[in-house]
Amino acid sequence: MARCEQGYLCDVCGAEVEDLTDSDLYLRYVLGEVDPELLHLLTERHLRCNPTMAQFIVAEGFAAVVIDGPFAKAGLDAEFVAEEERRITGGYLRLREIFSSPTALPIHEYPMPGVAERWSRDEKAVS
Repeated sequence: MARCEQGYLCDVCGAEVEDLTDSDLYLRYVLGEVDPELLHLLTERHLRCNPTMAQFIVAEGFAAVVIDGPFAKAGLDAEFVAEEERRITGGYLRLREIFSSPTALPIHEYPMPGVAERWSRDEKAVS
């Protein structure tokens, strides 16, 4: 298969990220962690290939990710864990909503509510 036909390859495991609902890059974009101007330049990975983020997804149909070590949510502050679960699960559900919609949504409308406004404020602050 020609490289242009492969799609996005995971920079951790090397396999193709076939479904954007399994995309760490697009989840981070939806959450507002990836600037839209950099989206096409950054590397891709599967959600499970970024377990420190994936452990905070608590959603039906997404098998729990449990990690050990200093970044394991089991050892983190309970309030922080609850907030991250709410935030990251919300982004994951938004990603699933976008890609299961019968009508295509423009990419600038993918991010969670408030993200575009924050980017706009940050851009004005830099100007």
